[in-house]
Amino acid sequence: MQSEPFGKLVQQGAEAKVYVGSFLGKPTVIKERFTKAYRHPVLDKSLTTSRIKAEVRSLARCRINGIPTPCIYFVDLEKRCIYMEYIEDAITVREYIQQTIKQCPNDLLNALRPLADKIGRTIGKMHNVDIIHGDLTTSNMLLRQPFDEGNLVMIDFGLGHIENVSEDKGVDLYVLERAFLSTHPNTESVFEHLLHSYSQVNKKASIDVLRKLDEVRQRGRKRTMVG
Repeated sequence: MQSEPFGKLVQQGAEAKVYVGSFLGKPTVIKERFTKAYRHPVLDKSLTTSRIKAEVRSLARCRINGIPTPCIYFVDLEKRCIYMEYIEDAITVREYIQQTIKQCPNDLLNALRPLADKIGRTIGKMHNVDIIHGDLTTSNMLLRQPFDEGNLVMIDFGLGHIENVSEDKGVDLYVLERAFLSTHPNTESVFEHLLHSYSQVNKKASIDVLRKLDEVRQRGRKRTMVG
């Protein structure tokens, strides 16, 4: 990896660069939202500031409500950066599931049931306090050691926001479903258990959210048939 002013560049996406460095002597993840040359500078700064604030607000709201996320150390709006806790010796849920598929190909549901339960309940808690992640994938969830104890940490709230709208929560689940099943084939029963666990967190509210999920699925199928 190349060396950069903030530390070691470990990831670059469409909106931001992610570095691993140090802040006040602590191992730190620095997320830098870079400028977009095609946007007017004033508009670009306004949109970027808004997105950073929304991401920080989502992370903070999670921690206040007992949902594990990286601790925020510092926010630098001028440099467009969020400094947050580096989760050491962790792996993504994506990596864990892929390892489990190799080890237990004939008994995936039992092998992944505890993790599916943890993910479903964690997302249920998020939605209970109106946190929309916006990009739920198994790459945006980490497992701390020991991995088989389900020590889940939710990360990357770059598209996150606070909204008490069942449609947005249904879309959140739909994004996860599409990512989950495309990344991890033959795990439909695992995802169904995840949804069951989600529904147990708030049985009344989840009825409407899961109905919206079905509606979004139907719209997705129609777009696939047309396009």
